[in-house]
Amino acid sequence: MLTILAGMLVFALLHSLTADARCKAWVMQRSGERAYHGFYRLAYNALSVLLLAPVALAAWSDSRVLYSVPPAFTGVLALLQLTGSLGLVLALLQIDLLRFAGVRQAVAYLRGQPLPLPPEALQTGGLYALVRHPLYLFALLALWCLSPMTETLFWFNSAATLYFIVGSWLEEQRMLRDFGAEYRAYQQRVPWMLPVPRPRRAIES
Repeated sequence: MLTILAGMLVFALLHSLTADARCKAWVMQRSGERAYHGFYRLAYNALSVLLLAPVALAAWSDSRVLYSVPPAFTGVLALLQLTGSLGLVLALLQIDLLRFAGVRQAVAYLRGQPLPLPPEALQTGGLYALVRHPLYLFALLALWCLSPMTETLFWFNSAATLYFIVGSWLEEQRMLRDFGAEYRAYQQRVPWMLPVPRPRRAIES
C-alpha cells in the first residue's frame, strides 16, 4: 500500500510541477523557444509514462483480495469495463492524438516547420458534450470495474481518482485562461465528470 501511495504521490508532484507555467518558462529560457515548443510536450508525456509504469506494475502484483463480485454479475462488470475502455479510446480519437502525445510538435521541429502550432479549437462535441472530462470518466470506469479487487489495485485506483479530481480542476483553470467566456459557457452547459443532466433553469441562467 505505501509503495503504491508513495509512487502515485511522486508521480502527481512531478507531473503537476512540469505542467506548471513557471517550470515551462524556466525550460523555455534555457532550451530556447523553438526547442521548447518542439519537444516539451513529448518529454512531459515520456516522463509521465516512466513515473507511472512502475506504480501500475506494482498495483497489478499479487496482493490480498478485498472483494469480488458474485459470478452472476461478472458479465455486467465486464460490460462496464468494456464501455470504459471503448469510451476512453473514442475520447482520445476526438482530439488530435499526435499533438496530445507531443509527436506532431517534434515532427514540426525536425522538419523546420513553424512553431508553436496553431491553437486548437475547444472540443465540445461527441463525448465532450456528455461530460467535460470524458478521458477521466471512462478511465475510472475501466479501473474500478475490476473483479477481484486486490488491495494494491484499490489503493492505486483511489490515488488515481483523487489525482483525476485535482487534475480536472487544474485543467479547467487553464481552459478558462485559454478560452475565457467560451469555456465558461461550456461549463454551464455540460456537467463536470459525471453525466448528470443539468436543470434547464441552470443552463438558461
